Amino acid sequence: MTKQEIINETIDFVKERMADDSSGHDWWHVYRVWNMAKKLNKKEGGDLFIIEMSALLHDVADWKFNEDEERGIQLINNWLEQFELSESNILRILNIIRNVSFKGAGVKDKMISIEGMIVQDADRLDAIGAIGIARTFAFGGNFGSPMHNPEVKAQNHSSFEEYKNAKGTTINHFYEKLLFLKDRMNTNAAKEMAAKRHNYMENFLKQFYDEWDSIK
Repeated sequence: MTKQEIINETIDFVKERMADDSSGHDWWHVYRVWNMAKKLNKKEGGDLFIIEMSALLHDVADWKFNEDEERGIQLINNWLEQFELSESNILRILNIIRNVSFKGAGVKDKMISIEGMIVQDADRLDAIGAIGIARTFAFGGNFGSPMHNPEVKAQNHSSFEEYKNAKGTTINHFYEKLLFLKDRMNTNAAKEMAAKRHNYMENFLKQFYDEWDSIK
């Protein structure tokens, strides 16, 4: 089986798995991350096959959608093994997927490969800007988070467990994650794109508070 055939089968697998998502982690999120990762690859290099497979599968094992993240990792491992990929390539893909997610403002990123950095940047670019704002409110609504409560303050989570178990508001999510992402981009190409999207979020928040305060 060719690499393109493996990618095509993986696309169908992810489409089916993400078909009913309404939290901003649907197939179209994966599609945007996949295509952004390919775009970054043209400027930054790296093994394109590893990048594409990691981007396509990056949310399958996400802790937010699995009772146990390791079960998601095992599902991906089983998916990859059927194509008789080398153990090295499977481990490279799984390592990217394990470390791609933001795990708290006080938690350092562990991505070391250029392929992982590209996939992480592509995923983070989709979390900011206009699409990022839309996804944030979709996620908050899906998981029952209030839009805004001035009495609930944003937190600077120092561990993944603290971040994972936090119950905050959608607006606080900007201060707990999204506004950090510009400075956590790995590649120069992503840093350039992130600056514009970051400014858009700041302007949105200013407008949001102007409208919120106008009712006082």
